[in-house]
Amino acid sequence: MFRIGPFELKARLLLGTGKFEDEEIQARAIEASGTEVLTFAVRRMSLYDRGLPNPLADVNLKNFVTFPNTAGAKTAEEAVRIAEIADHAGVCDMIKVEVIGDDKTLLPDPLETYEACRTLLERGYTVCPYTSDDVVLARKLEELGVHAIMPLASPIGTGRGISNPLNLRYIIEQAEIPVIVDAGIGSPRDACHAMELGADAVLLNTAISAAKDPVKMAKAMKLGIEAGRLSHEAGRIPVKYTAEASSPADGLGFL
Repeated sequence: MFRIGPFELKARLLLGTGKFEDEEIQARAIEASGTEVLTFAVRRMSLYDRGLPNPLADVNLKNFVTFPNTAGAKTAEEAVRIAEIADHAGVCDMIKVEVIGDDKTLLPDPLETYEACRTLLERGYTVCPYTSDDVVLARKLEELGVHAIMPLASPIGTGRGISNPLNLRYIIEQAEIPVIVDAGIGSPRDACHAMELGADAVLLNTAISAAKDPVKMAKAMKLGIEAGRLSHEAGRIPVKYTAEASSPADGLGFL
């Protein structure tokens, strides 16, 4: 188990919603993933108007930790306003602070993210910022008091996997709070790699929702994350540059 603020979780896959082909496939993928946490963009949801489409209509949110994000925000003020909307709607167990600073790369704005986190922490939210793989920013946010750090593996939706494993390892090794790798994961191999580096969890959306078979991919991601966590706990052998026989030569006789 690991803990994000007041929430104790068993499943280390956090699942994004909103990109699935239809609600039925989404519901099946959620079940296959084994997730306990669902994240969604507040600005894409119809939280008050029941006459408009609701991508989570077939999901009983009472069975999950709801984890809205502030996607679409470009300033700290906008991110705080979006978080408050989710809170008033009763779907904000935790808040993923996402403030985009560049429209081409969709990389997060570090300064606005920091300010949004400061305000939301002062107002009592459980705050998890989405960041680049900036080691110093991760430390500063932890010192501020956030409840988890969510560094990207690579830019959102690219499926490129982990572009900078060294920085991710630095972030993980210095952190005393959960590190959740978010964005850029393309396959179970990438998710497994993140967990082998020591991440506490992985947040996925496109890698599952855009797969040819989202339900099978959800299960594959679940197993990849479980394998990566077990591998991290087991401790891999050191990398060597010379061959070493798998069977000991000591005690062998010669013909």
